[in-house]
Amino acid sequence: MNWNRLSPLRAFLHFLRQWHLNLTMILALKRTAVRHAFIMLLVLVWAIRSAQCHQQKYNVVRFHAAADGKTDDSQAFLATWQAACSDQARPIMVIPGRRTFLLSEVTFQGPCKSPITIQLDGNIVAPNHIWTTEQTNLLTIHGVDNLTLDGKGEIDGRGAIWWDCYNNKRCHTRPILLAFSLCNDLWVRNIRLKNSADKHMTLFQCNQALIDGVSITAPADSPNTDGITVASSNSTTISNCSIQSGDDCVSILSHTKNITVTHSTCGPGHGISVGSLGKSERAKVEQIVITNCSFVGTMNGVRIKSWQGGKGYAKGFLFASLNMTEVQYPIVIDQFYCPQGNCPTKPGGVAISDAKFIDIQGTSSEQEAIKLLCSQSVHCHGIYLSNVNLSWVNHTTPTNATILNAHGTTEGMVIPTIQFSESL
Repeated sequence: MNWNRLSPLRAFLHFLRQWHLNLTMILALKRTAVRHAFIMLLVLVWAIRSAQCHQQKYNVVRFHAAADGKTDDSQAFLATWQAACSDQARPIMVIPGRRTFLLSEVTFQGPCKSPITIQLDGNIVAPNHIWTTEQTNLLTIHGVDNLTLDGKGEIDGRGAIWWDCYNNKRCHTRPILLAFSLCNDLWVRNIRLKNSADKHMTLFQCNQALIDGVSITAPADSPNTDGITVASSNSTTISNCSIQSGDDCVSILSHTKNITVTHSTCGPGHGISVGSLGKSERAKVEQIVITNCSFVGTMNGVRIKSWQGGKGYAKGFLFASLNMTEVQYPIVIDQFYCPQGNCPTKPGGVAISDAKFIDIQGTSSEQEAIKLLCSQSVHCHGIYLSNVNLSWVNHTTPTNATILNAHGTTEGMVIPTIQFSESL
């Protein structure tokens, strides 16, 4: 086109026609792309729905569970599990709602042929008597990867008879309510646990676990009824949980790494504890994060505890955005842990370092709100506190802190006042 031979008006009109043609082609291409994307989306939805349609559901009632809360349904549960675990198409084991199932010492053994879901909508109860003298669990899930345990149901350990037996020194072992071991990619959601004879939930040698929205309840005076215990495990997150117990709400033991507890409530109970460490093995703990949690009426808030004479290390802690309400001791590091008293003095200890306490507010029920008690032979290093404000409930006298062989720094407002030990 020779633009010089066109009048300005004709040249402008020709430009508009060319622009409109190009725009029409672009819009047509876009419509084609959108149409193709929509078709691909429909195919994806169809594939997902098709996969879901092929997911087999294994209902324990169809495997002859009585579901009356009186007849032992352990064998029916085992038969259901064995069938589901052998399925290669993401099976679902269903424990239906509005029914109660009596179990005693059941183990779901892996590995399974594919990822598997246990849908717990009904209630599971333990026998209402002393049903074992062995160190065992009510429900054990061992060697199962890619497991989801979800639902609105409850597991009741009926622990009162066990607590009485223990307190009267007639029972030396008590069953754990729910135990996971040797697992990867575990997801536990929304279920309720209550009144375990001993610990409520344990994770041993489990990696990539998420415990979310779980409720755990037991009386404050129930012995050793820890909420969730994590040992020899990596990359575990506990979130949105409510835990009331007679011991630690969460207990993080040795050989753990990358453990997070967040957006959870604790109380009554002994708080969220790392340890006890170093009693009979070399401790290895690192990268522990406790954030956005609330503590109400607990013995401790956040605590690191180890035995005298222990070996190993515990390092890389972040305790942040925590709220304390009438907590006896909100912040504790204790290298002299001795629950029964009268422990002999021993040199050495687990080396505790790099612990940050940030944005911790609330009240303590004792004037001594912070205790950092470290060994003479193995001091604590790298302790950092910032924006900590703990007041003594119902008192105008300020709280105080006890510091022994601990080294670190503070920044911003820190109440009570911290006077760290002099550097070596």
